[in-house]
Amino acid sequence: MRRPILTGVVLLALWTALVGLGARNGWLRPEPAPAGDAAAFLRWASSQYARDSKGNIAIVLLEDGRPAQSFFASNGRPVDERTQFQVASLSNWLTAWGVMALVEDGRIELDAPVSRYLTRWSLPPGRYDNSGVTVRRLLAHTSGLTDGLGFQGFAPGEAVPSLEQELTHVTDAMPSADGVVRVGAKPGSGWRYSGGGYLILQLMIEDVTGEAFDAYMRRTVFEPLGMDESTFENPDPARFADVFAADGSPATHYRFAATGAASLYTSAADLTAFLQAQSPGPGGAPAGRGVLAPETLREMATPQAKLFGLPVWGLGESLYAPTASGGFVVGHDGQNHPAINTTARIDPATGDGIVVLATGSSTLAREIGGEWTFWQTGKVGLDTLVLSDAPCILAVFGAGSVVIVGSVAAAALARRRRARRPS
Repeated sequence: MRRPILTGVVLLALWTALVGLGARNGWLRPEPAPAGDAAAFLRWASSQYARDSKGNIAIVLLEDGRPAQSFFASNGRPVDERTQFQVASLSNWLTAWGVMALVEDGRIELDAPVSRYLTRWSLPPGRYDNSGVTVRRLLAHTSGLTDGLGFQGFAPGEAVPSLEQELTHVTDAMPSADGVVRVGAKPGSGWRYSGGGYLILQLMIEDVTGEAFDAYMRRTVFEPLGMDESTFENPDPARFADVFAADGSPATHYRFAATGAASLYTSAADLTAFLQAQSPGPGGAPAGRGVLAPETLREMATPQAKLFGLPVWGLGESLYAPTASGGFVVGHDGQNHPAINTTARIDPATGDGIVVLATGSSTLAREIGGEWTFWQTGKVGLDTLVLSDAPCILAVFGAGSVVIVGSVAAAALARRRRARRPS
């Protein structure tokens, strides 16, 4: 009986590996467009908007570091490359640049406890030593914070709390979030998304610099990169995109205390400039464009955390899929209530990238970004595998597992019957 059981275990292990390999490499997955045909990919992406959204969208494709294709559409006021969108958690990536600028200036240390730099608030005591909550781990979501935030924001007329008040008692947590900013797991023990960690980093920037967060980010990041439409506060009403719910109805524009985690206002043109700064530019312009050094960008794109054995996060940026150069497609997605969805992704080695800003769908930008990642690299991003492909993968795995287990059980039963027959 032991041999059939061992055979079944081996076959299940091989099947599991085969399903995982096939999913990661997109076996049987249709290509959204022929390789290298950016115009065809944009036609596919615009068809997804026409099919799945009743809101608005801005898409820019970059090739070799230059804007190559773009698409803008809206069921409300027209949008273009200078229209401001609220980009939700994509804000984290820009906030991380602000943090790394302080690291380069020697004003903070990546591996120092963040408590060294906080003057207005401190992490509550708990089971684990708060000294393990370092700046690096906050950037990489490996600090042991278990808040799971996600912020819903505050409607017009509602008072927006201070950073300290929000950290002490989060009143706008997403329903699925724990919402308490505390060290609930051992720091460094694994990757757990924490919007609360970026709220702490926002507070740290203010405490270290003595400046308001938005003023610091404008001076340090936005102005040097020419991101003239970008702000964490008070978008221009004349250029701010209408906000739609998933059914196409007008939706509320929410404000946030956690602006560094959830409420950057920016445009497709500004995010294009930000993506361009991830790679060397014309005339010998270095990656980072003087805001950050090229070696800092390489460190930010170095894996800091894994999920399911795959690199998933660097310092402030997601590592979507490996590239032919040995690096990663890097970037960040964003999703805010009720139906804001955004993504910005780039292969820094080639300068090929994508920006998608949308309202009226909570998944469209991520789905287009996921297909772009597969189209670029031939690898399906971990975010797509987990958030979009999981039901299909589980169905294939389950069906194969049932066949394997049934076959092994039938073989074991037949073997037992043969052994019972009289000789």
